[in-house]
Amino acid sequence: MAKEKTKAKKNKRGRKKSYTYATGRRKTATARVRLFKGKGDLVVNNMPINKYFPGEVNKIIYLKPFQVTETEGKYYATIKVEGSGKNGQLGALAHGLARALDKENTEAYHSPLKKASLLTRDPRMKERRKAGLAQKARAKKQSPKR
Repeated sequence: MAKEKTKAKKNKRGRKKSYTYATGRRKTATARVRLFKGKGDLVVNNMPINKYFPGEVNKIIYLKPFQVTETEGKYYATIKVEGSGKNGQLGALAHGLARALDKENTEAYHSPLKKASLLTRDPRMKERRKAGLAQKARAKKQSPKR
């Protein structure tokens, strides 16, 4: 019988790393999240998260999945975000972190994340501009008087 060989994915230093992968979306932004167990920093697009999303308001949003599940300091993540603007990217990041935590331990984390509405993808998108109208999506051309 032929033996099956499996290759473990290794990082740059040759050590095996296991992670949970999830994708978060908001508007046209996409966040690809790799969640690792252990202590470390959140890294977004090869930058520390507090540099990419500065400010206390942003910090509250991206730490919410960890606070809801009471896992602050137990996990760290590397995240790639693209598309949309900073707010859309921040929403996608929070959605991706919540989905990764849910995959990691569904029994413990699913209900608190669901109650905090962090697992639901926000469907609101920019409305497209319709042909024959003025500049914006719903603006009408001015009609002539009488």
